[in-house]
Amino acid sequence: MKIVLAKTAGFCMGVRRAVELVLDSPKKYPEPIFTYGPLIHNPQVLALLEEKGISVLKEIPEKGSGTVLIRAHGVPPEVKRKLKDSGMTVVDATCPRVIKVQTIIRKYAQQGHACIIIGDKDHPEVIGLLGCAEGRGYVAATLKELEALPPFEKAIVVAQTTQNSLFFSKVEEWFRDHFPHYRVFHTICDSTEKRQAEVRRLAESVDAVVVVGGKNSGNTQRLLELAKSKGKRAYHVESEEELDEALVQARRVGVTAGASTPHWVIRRVYRGLQALPFRKGKGWRRGWFTLERTLLLTSTYLALGAGATCFASAGLQGIPAHLPHILISILYVQSMHILNNLTGRKADRYNQPDRASFYDAHKGLLSLLAVFSGGAGLAIAYTLGRIPFFVLLLMSVTGLSYNVNILPAWVGRGRYRRIRDIPGSKTVLIALAWGIVASVFPSLTLPTMFTAGSLPAFLWASGLVFTRTAFFDILDMQGDRIVGRETLPLLLGEKKTIRLLKVMLAAIMGILAGSTALGALTSLGYFLLVPLLTLLILLVAHERGHMVPGIRLEFVVDTHFLMGGLLTVLWTALTG
Repeated sequence: MKIVLAKTAGFCMGVRRAVELVLDSPKKYPEPIFTYGPLIHNPQVLALLEEKGISVLKEIPEKGSGTVLIRAHGVPPEVKRKLKDSGMTVVDATCPRVIKVQTIIRKYAQQGHACIIIGDKDHPEVIGLLGCAEGRGYVAATLKELEALPPFEKAIVVAQTTQNSLFFSKVEEWFRDHFPHYRVFHTICDSTEKRQAEVRRLAESVDAVVVVGGKNSGNTQRLLELAKSKGKRAYHVESEEELDEALVQARRVGVTAGASTPHWVIRRVYRGLQALPFRKGKGWRRGWFTLERTLLLTSTYLALGAGATCFASAGLQGIPAHLPHILISILYVQSMHILNNLTGRKADRYNQPDRASFYDAHKGLLSLLAVFSGGAGLAIAYTLGRIPFFVLLLMSVTGLSYNVNILPAWVGRGRYRRIRDIPGSKTVLIALAWGIVASVFPSLTLPTMFTAGSLPAFLWASGLVFTRTAFFDILDMQGDRIVGRETLPLLLGEKKTIRLLKVMLAAIMGILAGSTALGALTSLGYFLLVPLLTLLILLVAHERGHMVPGIRLEFVVDTHFLMGGLLTVLWTALTG
């Protein structure tokens, strides 16, 4: 099954802004925190807010306390005034595109124009728009309802921001024919138009379309209607649990999502589609998928990549890569990644639900595997000498304490109680740890301890890991934002983080090539430019929307570490 993910799927600007405002509100405004009505039309987001103690305010109290956020759809001006009069702190999370339509209606209503709104009369956005019309508002959802309206001396026409763009084109044509003196404003959000145009193109190239989003989301329903209008099978799901097994028969499946659907939900549905053919299937394909999934979930594939990176780093420096060094790299990485996954399952509920459920089901066995791997790594390091042992012990203690409160409660209520609370610490520390265990450990047993190529080799190994970690953090931004992780992409933003990674990879490629040309590194340096280059290509592909989240993407990214080991084997064979 080929899965095609729409580039425009997921949060639009207005929804993202509203969700971020409400997540930040406990830090900025007096509690308790409320939203006036559901913030957006998505059950998963609403359930999340409920878990965080952010409730839905259904009726305006005479005397209230705390903070209330106005939903992304907006409210009538009278409602906003009553909320302020109640004594509550009011934060307006209305989408800026909706505010623009409200402003147009308010301006022309004050000039005596009738205001015709093309939309659903019961939709919260339309109710808010009507409130701005000062009694001169009219709503029509069909051409028949338009025909039933009385003629007006002067009138304006606007659209609900999530209206069907094709239908609104027919409305514009109807008004040109019947009331050319009415002023028509094209107020459909450009995000909505792009989303609708893309789903029409998508439906033409696939056998079936899966539309992800809340069942009461108007813009999601319109995406479903557009997909069906192309004569294709279309399925509306809120979660991966609702996927129809009939989709297994489709060779190409398109996936799109409404503007209020979070990225983590789309990823879950995408992963569910990937697994669908293998869940009931038989034969080698199912076996391969199960093996691939197990290797990734237990961090075994990544650990093998660490061993390959150690082997490559030693070859790069021209020193022997003994089996103990490679085993230490494998065991340390597997131990630390399993333990941090066990203690960091809260974020995995959103970012990696498959991993979260796997760790919940097998946490006993995984804990034993992590302890055994960590202990075995330390035992091997002890045989190499005191320095390797104490370096690995210090790294292990630091890794174990990453998700643990280091400062006791009596010290105070400081913000930074754990290492993970330090902004951007995850990406930096993982890269440093990998760089040390993969490139420094082979040289710790040498008489001189370090060589001229130690630093370039360290930069190569840690640069690969830094890029991998930051790239996955980009994919996990929404989930990390929810649980309060301050990763590098959340600090810098997605575009700046990708720019940083591209510059860093280019710089390391330059250092690697220059050090090899100067003789500080072996000629293997030219071979090991390849994984850096392919990671750079992957980042560019992600920027252009060609990479989609899923098990295969994780497998491709982690294969870059094994690639270094395979290139070293090839180089050894060629150079004798």
